[in-house]
Amino acid sequence: MLIWLYDFTNLTKKRETMDEKGLLDLWNTKRSQVINAQIAPTLMLVGVFVLAAYGKFETATDAAKYLTIGVAAATGILALISQYATIREAEVLLVDLKKFEKPSALSARISESRSLLSLSAIAMVGLGLAVFALVVWAVLG
Repeated sequence: MLIWLYDFTNLTKKRETMDEKGLLDLWNTKRSQVINAQIAPTLMLVGVFVLAAYGKFETATDAAKYLTIGVAAATGILALISQYATIREAEVLLVDLKKFEKPSALSARISESRSLLSLSAIAMVGLGLAVFALVVWAVLG
């Protein structure tokens, strides 16, 4: 992967490339970002479903219900944006991993997972919409 660095003292471009280990480290970082982006929405969903299980939304005001739905939507949308951006960056990383002449077995396997990344992006959107519909149903009844 090429990284352009600017030396502002000379105003010249320096071209540096990442080695295979650097790309694998970046891959692991991207995986962690996707996982971490799911923590806040998951905790928020647990709270909503616990409240719904105890029937707390039955006596809640309409404002409280709409606030709950709005917070769920905002949290989910922000998480999806973060995860989708990370997946797009990881897809480019796979292209760079394929450029090595003699990649390790791990790099070769990871570089072949673009279809899985694309499937993950589609699944995130589909599952996000389905879960949001369930939140609306749980809150509004």
